[in-house]
Amino acid sequence: MKIDRFEDLEVWKHARRLANLVYRPTGKSLLARDFGLRDQMRRAGVSIMSNIAEGFESRTQAMFVEFLGRAKGSAGELRSQAYLALDQLYLLQAEFDEVYQLVESCSKQLAGLMKYLESKPNTPRIKRTHSSAPKVH
Repeated sequence: MKIDRFEDLEVWKHARRLANLVYRPTGKSLLARDFGLRDQMRRAGVSIMSNIAEGFESRTQAMFVEFLGRAKGSAGELRSQAYLALDQLYLLQAEFDEVYQLVESCSKQLAGLMKYLESKPNTPRIKRTHSSAPKVH
């Protein structure tokens, strides 16, 4: 299956859900008032999806893999921050579990995509073949 847009990547779709999921608990309760942790969690969540997109649009496959590595790093950062939010009683266990499971899933998908791309270093970069804009949901 040929992927023409980063929006078609399952890992990007998961990262998008994760970024939106992080915004929910960080906009309410005590976590909303801990500006440092709140903002850091939001930035890490957004960074995952942004790095996937930026890498997909980059010039080379090696750059794409590099950006996927950055996204994976942000996933680890977010997982760590979720623990702190749980420890500070900013997140309920169920909220933590939901964030953790989705970020762990994204991390595994990123690792798999990186491994796949690294196994095919001479594959031409995926290029856009159409100019239609994605549907907004």
